[in-house]
Amino acid sequence: MVEQTAFDQRKMDPDVLRPALFFCAPASGQGKTTITAGIARYHRNQGKNVRVFKTGPDYLDPLILERASGNPVTQLDLWMVGKDECRQLLYEAAMQSDLILIEGVMGMFDGDPSGADMAEYFGIPVAIVIDARAMAQTFGAIALGMTTHRPSVDIAGIIANNLGSQRHQDLIEESIPRNINLLGSLRRHPDIALPERHLGLIRPHEVADIDHRLDRLGDVIHEAGLTHLPQAVTFSSGHTPIPTAHLAGKTIAIARDDAFSFIYAANVKLLKDMGAQVEYFSPIKDTSLPHADALWLPGGYPELHQQVLSGNTAMKQAIREFHQHGGKILAECGGMLYLMASLTDVNGERVEMIGLLPGDGIMRDRGGCQGMQTAPLPQGNVRAHAHHRTRCENTAEPVAFGKRARHPAPGEPIYQQDNITASYLHLYFPSNPETIAALFL
Repeated sequence: MVEQTAFDQRKMDPDVLRPALFFCAPASGQGKTTITAGIARYHRNQGKNVRVFKTGPDYLDPLILERASGNPVTQLDLWMVGKDECRQLLYEAAMQSDLILIEGVMGMFDGDPSGADMAEYFGIPVAIVIDARAMAQTFGAIALGMTTHRPSVDIAGIIANNLGSQRHQDLIEESIPRNINLLGSLRRHPDIALPERHLGLIRPHEVADIDHRLDRLGDVIHEAGLTHLPQAVTFSSGHTPIPTAHLAGKTIAIARDDAFSFIYAANVKLLKDMGAQVEYFSPIKDTSLPHADALWLPGGYPELHQQVLSGNTAMKQAIREFHQHGGKILAECGGMLYLMASLTDVNGERVEMIGLLPGDGIMRDRGGCQGMQTAPLPQGNVRAHAHHRTRCENTAEPVAFGKRARHPAPGEPIYQQDNITASYLHLYFPSNPETIAALFL
C-alpha cells in the first residue's frame, strides 16, 4: 500500500517549464562534448544550476560534463533506461535546475532509438554541431539536410565548429540557407581541446589544467554568442515504481579507482534504493576488502595499471578468500579481465591476474566491440552494452550470449561459475532490479 501511494503521488506532480537544449551532430567527433561542457561551464560560472545528461551508454563524457557543470551527469537512453525513467530523470532535474543540457551520441539519426528520437519524444529543441574542418560551402548542404531530414524534430539551429580563420568562417556562414538559424561559430582552439585515448576522453582528474581549460572554454562559448538560454520545455513526471528493498541489510563493495571506474550513478543509486550499504575499495592501492556480502568489479582501464594490479598480491588473495567463503561477485568487462588468469597489454607484456576465472585477456591495438545488447542471465534479462578493445582466450563455456537488437550473431559471452557472474557486458541495473538483486544475494 505504501508503494502504491507513492506511485500515485508521483503521477500527480505538476509539470515544470525549464530551458533545455539537445546537442546532436552528423557523426561522432564533431565536438558535441566540448561545446556542451563549455556552455555548462559558462552558465555554472554565472551562478546557474545546470544539469547535464548524456545520451547512450557512456562513462567518460559524463565525467567531463560533470566537472564542467558541477552536478552529477546521468545517462538517458530510450531503450536502455526506458521512456518512463528518462522522463522521471528529466523531471527531477527540471525541478532542481535553471538549465538542462543533453549531449547526443554518434550521429543525430544513428541507432534505434536515435538522438533524434529522444529529442522528438521529449519535445527538446536540437542544436546541431557540425565540424567545418576541411570544408567550405558544402557546410550549407549538410546543414540543410540535417535540419530538414525529419521535420517533426524541433531544430533550434546550427553550431559551426572548428573554424580555422575569419575567411573560413565567412565561407561557412555564407553557405548556410537563410531559413536556418546559425546559433554560433567557434574557432579552433587546440590549447583547450579535451585529450583522448582508446575508448574515449581522458578522465578529468588526469588532466592537470582541466578546470582552466573548462573556464577558458566557457569564455570561448561566450565570445561565440552561444550563451543565450534556450526555449523552455515542459517536463512531466514519469510513472516509475519505487524499488523493493531486496538488499536491506546487505553490504556491497565496489571497486573504484583509476583501473575500475565505469560505474553508472544510476546503478549505485538503485543498490542504495534497494537497501544496500555501499562501500568502495581500490584494487590498486588497498590490501584488504571492506566487510561486505558481495563484490562488484566494474569495467575501466585495468590494462593501463596491470603491473600494479598484478603486484598487489594482498588484494588478489583477499578476493580469492572472499570467493572461497561464498561471497557473490559481479565482474563487468575490465573487472572480468581482473578475475582471469592473465592480461596482456598492447605491447605483448603478460602479467598474472587473480585466476578465479579461466581465461586470458589480450589487448588489441585496434578494433574491438561496442553496442547495445540484452544480457539473458539465468536470473532474468538485463539491458546492457559492450565497449572494449580486448579479446579473451581459453575461457570456460558461457551460460549464455548477449542478444543484439538487430543482428542475429551472438553477442558477448556470459559466464557464471560458482558465485561469480562475469561478462564484457556493462549492465544497466535499473532495467531489471529483481535480477540485479538476485546476482548479489
